[in-house]
Amino acid sequence: MKGLCPPVFYSGNLKPQSNMTSGRGQRPLPLLFCPSPVLHLTMCVLTPLSVMVLCVSVQAEMKTKVLEAKHQEEKLKMQQKHDADVQKILDRKNGEIDELKTMYRAKHKESEESVRKLEKKVQSVVRESQVIRESKEKQIGELKKMSDQSTDSLKNEWEKKLHAAVAGMEQEKFDLQKKQTENIQVLLEDTNQRLAKMEAEYGAQTQATDQTVRELELRVKQLSVEVENGNVLRQKVTQEKGQLEIHIATISSELQEANRQRVSLLREKEQQSEQHEDTLQKLQTKHEADISHFQQEHTLSAAKASDLIEDMEQTVAQLRQQLQDSEHRRLKQLRVNCVCVCVCVRERERENCFIPQLEEVEKMCLYRCKEEQLGRERECQRQQTQQAENALEHFKKQVEISSEKTYANMKLQMDKVEEDLTRSKSLREKQAKEFSYQVEELKQKYEQQVRQEQERMRLQQHYSTERDNLVQQRQREVGTMEREARAALHQHQHQTQEWRQHDAQVISDLEEQVSSLRDELQQAHSQRKQQLLELGVLREEERQRAAQDQEELETSHKAERQLAQEKVGEGVGLIAELQTSVCGAKEEGLRQQQEKERQLNEATARWDDERRQMSHHTDTKNKVLQEKVENLQRQLHSSEKKLLNKELENQEQVTVVLQECAMKMKGLMPAELRQELEDTISSLKSQVGTSPAWDTIHRTLTAYI
Repeated sequence: MKGLCPPVFYSGNLKPQSNMTSGRGQRPLPLLFCPSPVLHLTMCVLTPLSVMVLCVSVQAEMKTKVLEAKHQEEKLKMQQKHDADVQKILDRKNGEIDELKTMYRAKHKESEESVRKLEKKVQSVVRESQVIRESKEKQIGELKKMSDQSTDSLKNEWEKKLHAAVAGMEQEKFDLQKKQTENIQVLLEDTNQRLAKMEAEYGAQTQATDQTVRELELRVKQLSVEVENGNVLRQKVTQEKGQLEIHIATISSELQEANRQRVSLLREKEQQSEQHEDTLQKLQTKHEADISHFQQEHTLSAAKASDLIEDMEQTVAQLRQQLQDSEHRRLKQLRVNCVCVCVCVRERERENCFIPQLEEVEKMCLYRCKEEQLGRERECQRQQTQQAENALEHFKKQVEISSEKTYANMKLQMDKVEEDLTRSKSLREKQAKEFSYQVEELKQKYEQQVRQEQERMRLQQHYSTERDNLVQQRQREVGTMEREARAALHQHQHQTQEWRQHDAQVISDLEEQVSSLRDELQQAHSQRKQQLLELGVLREEERQRAAQDQEELETSHKAERQLAQEKVGEGVGLIAELQTSVCGAKEEGLRQQQEKERQLNEATARWDDERRQMSHHTDTKNKVLQEKVENLQRQLHSSEKKLLNKELENQEQVTVVLQECAMKMKGLMPAELRQELEDTISSLKSQVGTSPAWDTIHRTLTAYI
């Protein structure tokens, strides 16, 4: 046993089994045999049990060491596999992150392109709004200029009319004052006469009353019983007196109204007479100018016609003289030719006395040729004379036709003039009849008023105490008339001032509206700019947020990578945790990507909504501005129409007053003036010569009628 199982000893560096596998990466120390004599001795000394125990322990240690080596190799293989798996996971994550980056960059580029397009659209919309604003400002300026010009012209016209009306009113006031003074003097004389009569009657009545008083004093005793009845009768008389006073007041008011109407009619009559005289003077001047122009044209046309006739006569005389001269020349030539022929014949007879027949034949031929030439020349002369006569006849016919046409036109015009004159005469007769009817009605009214005044005077005889009141009332009426005239003048001036103030206020309101519209446009543009700036700030903030989120994701991925690299060395158990964390990171990345996409979609939708709102807001503002401009134009047109209507109403009133004045003055026109007008019309009829002058005269006559 001792030889078979020698003892085994450990070196001093060996440790117990519990401490053999303390470190992970540490290898176990190998067993060392000690072939020393001491060991041999100890081996020899040990018992067989101890040797068996030692062998078993050594074998167990060897197995444990082998197992530890295998475990370390497997552990290294697992670590290598784990590192490869982690590297694959990291590569895949990096690829996914790169894909996300490319996707985000592409979306970022698309968003930037959409933002650029939207900015271009906004710039185009801003340009269009600027163009529209400039056009609107131009239209507003033109409308303002037109309104200023129309208001200035209307102001000038109204000022002229006001000056003319004030001058006429002052003249009328002066005339009315004169007439009022005259009427007051006449009334005072009448009242003095009536007062004298009333005083005489009153003296007679006092005498009669004295006699009656004496008689009544005798009969007082008898009538003491009848006092009560007298009191009753007195009360009745007082009541009747009150009624009569009321009746007198009503009659006095009617008299005042009649006086006012009479004064107004006199004013209208004077105005119409003045206007009629002015129109007559203007028409006379126009008629004289037209007659002079017509005479000049007639003299010019007659001179032209006489010159043409003289020229034609001279040409005819020249043609006749030329024909006569040509005939004389041809006769002379024929005579000379005949003499020459005779001389030649004689010479030939002398020279050739042998051939008389041939000479006779030649003479006959020459004579025939000469006769033919003479016939041709005569025919030519006849044709020329016929042509000249035809030309003269044609010219005469043309002159006759033109004269007939002019005479026919003149006849037609004269017929028209006669028709117009007959119409005007009939109208004048109608107007005279109407005016006579009006005069008769006025006479009847005034007669009724005179009767009423007589009745009043009779009543005033019974109430002599009220004559002073009547005088005072008349003086008050005169004062009231003056006050009313002054009030009318003041009211007219006040109305004109109000019209001016109203026009100035309308102009100022329009200017304020234009300025307010400009301010609104500026505010809208400033708001639009602010909104664009806010949108740009929001986009920049969104970009910064996206960049921050990307950086945070990168930092988180880096931290996760570091954590994964740190956890790789912890063990196999942490692999599952890493896989779960990777899946969670994937899910978080996908979720964050979805959130980013959702945020981008929301931002684009928000941007589209804001852009639509901006465009809608700008469209609504433009529509509102257009409506305001249209309203301003309508207000301007309505104000212009109102001014035109006022002018037309004033013109119509003036024409109505002129027509009434003409109607009244035609009936009151003196015979001399009527005879002068008829003489002028007859002279115009006799002097009418050309159509344009007659047209002007006819137009003036129709305008006057």
